[in-house]
Amino acid sequence: MTDHWLARQLRRLVMILGLTVIWALFSRFGPWPPYLLPGPFEVGQALLAGMSDGSIARGVLVSLKRLVLGFGISVMIGVVIGLLNARFALMRETLGLLVLGLQALPSICWLPLALLWFGLNESAVIFVVVMGSLLSVALAVEDAVRHIPMIYLRAARNLGASGLTLYRSVVLPASLPTVVSGLKQGWSFAWRALMAGELLFVGPGLGRLLMLGRDLNDMAQVIAIMLVIVAIGLAFDRVVFSRIER
Repeated sequence: MTDHWLARQLRRLVMILGLTVIWALFSRFGPWPPYLLPGPFEVGQALLAGMSDGSIARGVLVSLKRLVLGFGISVMIGVVIGLLNARFALMRETLGLLVLGLQALPSICWLPLALLWFGLNESAVIFVVVMGSLLSVALAVEDAVRHIPMIYLRAARNLGASGLTLYRSVVLPASLPTVVSGLKQGWSFAWRALMAGELLFVGPGLGRLLMLGRDLNDMAQVIAIMLVIVAIGLAFDRVVFSRIER
């Protein structure tokens, strides 16, 4: 197992080094000016500068706070909607159809509506995050509950389980693997929606740092913040969702 783990890490390291070399070559010899595609060294300097002055740390903390709040609201509401759609045919044929249709709507489309309803403030960003992930969570929960093997439910009912006991002891545990996959997808949607909302929100956050880099024509800062966003996404996947799935 140790040899396999080391080989996997080595392959990843080689891939990262290869991509870094290609990036450096494109930056130096590409058809565009160097300031439009700064090399790894320049981006590394921008990353260190952002860490030194605390701007990246503040942006990460503020963005994660919004993400946790918005995604938490999405999970609470989405689980309820998913359970209702799975349990009642009337809900599935009415509300379920609406959820399925709205799921096809990109999260950025909610931003103009959020600005009109809440104004250019924190509530608008949270609303975009909620709408970006809520529908995905609801669909995942509904799909997970509806595909539980009927033998589980029959056995539970024969043993006297019903109502909340049936859901707590059988339905939720049996549907948990699919639900976790849906939550993982919903989190990725929430993360993208948050970045879209922060691009227009005047305040701290990673999205605002991206816009600041663009306004200053500082592509090194833009790419550095993009790398931070990717790193946070990978960290959540490895530390949180992968462990829950295992």
